[in-house]
Amino acid sequence: MPKYDMPPFSVSAATAAVSSSHSPTSFFDSDIAPHLSCSLPQKRLRVAVLLSGGVDSSVALRLLHAAGHSCTAFYLKIWFQEDFENFWSECPWEEELKYAKAVCSQIEVPLEVVHLTDEYWKNVVSYIIDEYRCGRTPNPDVLCNTRIKFGAFMDAINSMEFDYVASGHYANVVHSFTNETGNASVLELSQDMVKDQTYFLSHLSQAQLKRLIFPLGCISKEEVRKLATKFDLPNKDRKDSQGICFLGKIKFSEFVARHIGEKEGVILEAETGDFLGMHRGFWFYTIGQRQGLRLPGGPWYVVEKDVRNNVVFVSRNYFSFDKRRRVFRVGSLKWLSGLPPDQTCQLQCKVRHGPGFYDCSFTMESGEDSGEDVAFVKLSKDDQGLAAGQFAAFYQGKTCLGSGIILESWDDQGFPVCEKALEIARMEDKSLLGKPVKIKVKPDSPAIEPDQKGGTELNREQRSTHIAAAKQGRQVSFLPMKWLQRLREKWFRMF
Repeated sequence: MPKYDMPPFSVSAATAAVSSSHSPTSFFDSDIAPHLSCSLPQKRLRVAVLLSGGVDSSVALRLLHAAGHSCTAFYLKIWFQEDFENFWSECPWEEELKYAKAVCSQIEVPLEVVHLTDEYWKNVVSYIIDEYRCGRTPNPDVLCNTRIKFGAFMDAINSMEFDYVASGHYANVVHSFTNETGNASVLELSQDMVKDQTYFLSHLSQAQLKRLIFPLGCISKEEVRKLATKFDLPNKDRKDSQGICFLGKIKFSEFVARHIGEKEGVILEAETGDFLGMHRGFWFYTIGQRQGLRLPGGPWYVVEKDVRNNVVFVSRNYFSFDKRRRVFRVGSLKWLSGLPPDQTCQLQCKVRHGPGFYDCSFTMESGEDSGEDVAFVKLSKDDQGLAAGQFAAFYQGKTCLGSGIILESWDDQGFPVCEKALEIARMEDKSLLGKPVKIKVKPDSPAIEPDQKGGTELNREQRSTHIAAAKQGRQVSFLPMKWLQRLREKWFRMF
């Protein structure tokens, strides 16, 4: 069980304390009222509020308080600072807790610190380490919400008889308040599509969703900042936190090196098998990554990984027209309503956090080996960043239906690695490769980079050629730039 820094909380005592100190919305200017629609202002509730010390959760607390609810704030201490004591320049949780206490003291809301370090290590961190060892790319923020914030924490306060648990997530939960049993609560997109966090909440269960309130679901980030100033919050000028939820100021590479270690391996060019350099271990890289390769003549992208032989394949042609990524399979499916969607319905899909969606086809299949159902998904556009271990969340309109984990394999449209590169990867003695080849500067060519929705965008010349060919009822294939360069060189040698 988690440890508390304070004695067990008494709901009746806290209710009395809040009732005697402040009145609800009348205390504030009338312009606060329009922001309370996601705070269930219709009746007085007992709400456990997760407070991180950041602006979002602090504004969420103040809105719930303004709506007249009896609030108790909880700070979750999940930092495993004992394991990282040599990395800290300062303890980040101490600064966060200081801000959380200051926010609560403004309105005399009680604050408790809940220790979930052991639970976090067992249910999130260990899973992340195992996934990276297997060459997959997990999403710790999805797991943190499912297993810790709305998992272990809810279990810890289960005896305290709160009506709801609230946080500063940008999402909206629509509850059914009819007396009919079996009516499901619904997770919907927030008003702010850029900040929307339904992707991170898509793997929750219906039992968890029924107990949640997200006061910021009806508010944009800009309005949240204005409210922080209006409430004169002590953390009103704090920047938003970035990166993985548990790392704080630790670099991800340091975390991986500490818990998985390093093992030198070779970097090969996918198209030629050329030996380009060395890496510290395949687990430091994910598909589509361009940072950290330290190769000249780039940009270079990680396109495949050989987990067994600790080889990373890279290419400078990752965003080319003939390298499609739009078909994949999804397992570990969880539906917020408890039931899978109708396969005849038009669905949308997110394969990462952000405002971008894809239209998609969705077909359920029975798992052959484990017996677990999987889904076959085809996106409407290419996405070069599909990585095994990541979550794919599914939507119908503004409703989030649920999510699953992208599996290791998709169809044969993955990035092609040449046979020579595959043979070199299987070599037991890589020292026979000698020194890395001298990388030639890539010939100038129009860049093809991903568009804002995560797919690929053809350059103007290729796009116009493709459209013209389509009108004539024929297909166009674009030859790899490296092949064209070699052909050009042979032509000049002949003449």
